[in-house]
Amino acid sequence: MMIVLVWLHLLAAVAWIGGMVFLSLVLVPILKREPFAAQRGALIRTAALRFRLVVWSAIAVLLMTGPLLVMSRGWSFGEPGGWPAVLTVKLILIAILLMLTLAHDLFIGPRVGRILQTPEPSRTGHDRLLVASSSWLPRLSLLLALAVLFAAVSLART
Repeated sequence: MMIVLVWLHLLAAVAWIGGMVFLSLVLVPILKREPFAAQRGALIRTAALRFRLVVWSAIAVLLMTGPLLVMSRGWSFGEPGGWPAVLTVKLILIAILLMLTLAHDLFIGPRVGRILQTPEPSRTGHDRLLVASSSWLPRLSLLLALAVLFAAVSLART
């Protein structure tokens, strides 16, 4: 049973992080090329909406399997003082990553989508700033996810 839990946990992490790497390093750079300029926004939105289902499914699996794996190692959620430091770091990084993902999916992404539907001259300075900075949130999320992965590997070695 334990091997199935570990496999599901790893599969969910691979789907989420692998998808983030693919979008950041493959799809978005390709769509920035000239032949795709006219469809770039629609293609990125379509891919992101499709990926959102993968992300939240992966999060559900991770949130179900993670606590079971922690308990299987004999660590109690009621006694965080007895956890290895790397577990605490991993959980903090996960909490930040989940908050960023929620903010992106529920607030920032939809807001940027609405802004991009309005003509450029009618956008406020705040709108322009939000659109310009919105591409950094997925990059930050990817870096956090890679840090979580590093913490997970470190934790597996304890």
